[in-house]
Amino acid sequence: MKNNRLTPVEISKEEFKKIGYQLIDSVADYLHTVHDKPVTKGESPKEIQTILGNATLPESGTPANELISRTSDLLFNHSLLNGHPKFLGYITSSPAPIGALADLLAATVNPNVGANILSPMATAIEKQTVKWLAEFIGVSPNYGGILVSGGNMANFTAFLAARTAKAPKAFKEDGFGNTSGDMVLYCSKTTHTWIEKAAVLFGHGSKSIRWIATDANNKMNNEVLISTIEADVKNGKKPFLVVGTAGDVSTGVVDNLSGIAAICKIYDLWFHIDGAYGAPAAVIPKLKKLFDGLEEADSIALDPHKWLYSPLEAGCTLVKNPQHLIDTYSSHPVYYNFGDADNESSLNYYEYGFQNSRGFRALKVWMALQQIGKSGYVSMISEDIELSELFYQEAEKHPELEAVTQNLSITTLRYVPVGYATGNNNAETYLNILNEKLLNVLQVGGEVFLSNAIVFEKYCLRGCIVNFRTSKKDIEEIIAIIVREGRQLHHKLQEK
Repeated sequence: MKNNRLTPVEISKEEFKKIGYQLIDSVADYLHTVHDKPVTKGESPKEIQTILGNATLPESGTPANELISRTSDLLFNHSLLNGHPKFLGYITSSPAPIGALADLLAATVNPNVGANILSPMATAIEKQTVKWLAEFIGVSPNYGGILVSGGNMANFTAFLAARTAKAPKAFKEDGFGNTSGDMVLYCSKTTHTWIEKAAVLFGHGSKSIRWIATDANNKMNNEVLISTIEADVKNGKKPFLVVGTAGDVSTGVVDNLSGIAAICKIYDLWFHIDGAYGAPAAVIPKLKKLFDGLEEADSIALDPHKWLYSPLEAGCTLVKNPQHLIDTYSSHPVYYNFGDADNESSLNYYEYGFQNSRGFRALKVWMALQQIGKSGYVSMISEDIELSELFYQEAEKHPELEAVTQNLSITTLRYVPVGYATGNNNAETYLNILNEKLLNVLQVGGEVFLSNAIVFEKYCLRGCIVNFRTSKKDIEEIIAIIVREGRQLHHKLQEK
């Protein structure tokens, strides 16, 4: 018997189809014309608020078709478009269109992927997605893991698993009170800021971090790592974790992972790799040696919404022995009835991470992995790297640009006016000011969106290509835009 309850949230079948078709038409038009739009309109928060309006909470409802139409306009015409071919800022990829469709499908079924009984098929798909991601980057498919929101959460999830594994067995009951020696951890000076958040939020304090100097190639200096560990042991500290980076967010450098793995074995430390950005590049055959040691990691963080072109949010924690996740996160309150049925073991993802209620993040990753295939990703990631190399080469050739670094798909460069002497303190101070102001101009100008990096004390423009829409023509045009705006800004600053 059909449910006759009438509620303001319902949409009839015919109306849903009509609105849905209109939305899909709008989305298709947007995807087809995104390259013709400005990357951003550079509107201020005040301007955005004016466009959105300051209405109070509505007392009565608005028809769904009107809402969809207005909201489409707000988002398509007043957003920073990271799907634009000239968006090279930060590490947010152009999202694969199939991911948008996957999110619609996931939201429609709305499984709670916290327990198998609540999400039988979604749980199985997430398990398969984790296995495929492990295979993709070249580690054992026996790694277990969980989909999370992004890099911070992927690294946090692994951090606490490492602590549980290396702390005294009674740590979950006693906490730090009965732990002999301060628990300390080690990472390169280029490590992402998540490590500071983790140390503070999880009670270790920022002083527990040992920031290891980098070598001439900007990799963690493993000799300094060894001497620092030994000094801590001698002073009664409790080392437990070393973080290696597979593609640092500023310059794309990959640490000597196999060397760090060997050190961790000697000193019985948990080896975690932050590969949120760079780990997918391990799929490229010619880069295999660069990622030697990846398979030795106790845990790995990677973000499909970075270099696997997934829509936000999609991060992943992989752990060599997934029992460490269960040891860290599992709990069984009396109001949970998520036990095994017929003596068959169930995978309940609430036991693998922070969340109990969990959305179906895995679906968009799972579908894209199948649509694109490993060979498709090899082709796209390789081309991103080649375009980054072209960006560096074009900067290197130009008399008004200084190419600074190029690793994976990240290039850093800066604008240097013709004939401008570099190297002395006054000149370097001016160039840092000039390039910082130049970045601000570029970020609101709408033609290109870059970010920044501080490299060898130089304020650099930074382009990260995780964008399947970017082409050789875009790179050449970006070079011209940087030079044009750099010249104009330099002349303005000289006139003051």
